[in-house]
Amino acid sequence: MLLDVLKDTIIDTLKLIPFLYLTYLLMEWIEDKAQEKTVGILEKARRLGPVVGAATGVIPQCGFSAAAASMYSGGVITVGTLLAVFLATSDEMLPIFISERVNIGTILSIIGTKILLGAVSGLLIDAALRVYRRKHPRTDRYIHDLCEQDHCHCEKGNIFLSAFLHTIEITGFILIITFVAGLAIEGIGEDKIGSFLSGQPLIGVALSGMIGLIPNCGASVTITELYLKGILSPGQMMAGLLVGAGVGLLILFRSDRRHLKDNIEITIALYLIGIFWGAIIDQLGIIF
Repeated sequence: MLLDVLKDTIIDTLKLIPFLYLTYLLMEWIEDKAQEKTVGILEKARRLGPVVGAATGVIPQCGFSAAAASMYSGGVITVGTLLAVFLATSDEMLPIFISERVNIGTILSIIGTKILLGAVSGLLIDAALRVYRRKHPRTDRYIHDLCEQDHCHCEKGNIFLSAFLHTIEITGFILIITFVAGLAIEGIGEDKIGSFLSGQPLIGVALSGMIGLIPNCGASVTITELYLKGILSPGQMMAGLLVGAGVGLLILFRSDRRHLKDNIEITIALYLIGIFWGAIIDQLGIIF
C-alpha cells in the first residue's frame, strides 16, 4: 500500500509542476515587466473572473486550482474567482466517468452544474465583498509579497529563476502532504466510507463535503466511485465534488501564510457553499 500511494503521489505531483511553474512565471512577468499596464486590465476583468474561473476549473486534474491559489495569493484574482475555480474543479471525476462509460448526457449535466454553481457562487461572493470592503478596507496582496514571505532572494530581472524557486518550494510541500492524505484514504477504505455515508441524506451531504476537503485526488476518486455504485445520492456526490479543490487549498495555506485567518474563512465558505448546493439538489430531487 505504501508503494502504491507513493507512486500515485509522485505522479500527481509531477503533473502539477508545469501548472505551477507557468503560473509563477506569469506572476513574475506581471510584477517585473508589466505591472502598470496590467493593473487596469486585471481590475476590469475581475468582475467576470468567476465565470472564467469556473470554466477553466472544470478541466480535469487540479492544475487550475493550484494555479488559482497561487494567483490569489499574489493578488492577481479575487476571492470569488478563486472559489469559482475550486468549486468547478473536477480533478479525477471526468476520467473516471469516461472510463466507466457513463452516458455523455449525464457527464455534461454534472459538468455544466459545477460550472454554473461555481460561477454564480463566485459572482455573489465578490459582489458581497465589494459592499463589505467599502466600510472595511484591507491591505491588498501583491506578488512581491510572496518573495518576501519565503525569503527566496529572487533576483530581480531573472523571472525564470524566481518562478523555478517558488515551484520547487511548493512542490516539496505538496509531495509530503498528499502522501499523508493518500495513506489516510487508503487506510480507511472506500467500502467503509460508503457505508458510513449511505442512508443519511443531510448528514451524508455534510460528511461528503468533509471528504472533499482532503487535499488529494483520492477524495474525488472515492466520491465518484461511490456515486457510480449508487451509494451516494446526487446531492452528496455534488457536495463532495464541489468542495474538492484538489491541492488548491493546500497551496493557498502554504503560499499565503501571512493571511491565515482569510484562508480559514475561504475554506469554511467553500465547505458551506458545497453542502448548501448539495442539500438543495437532494431536496429538489434532481437526478443527473
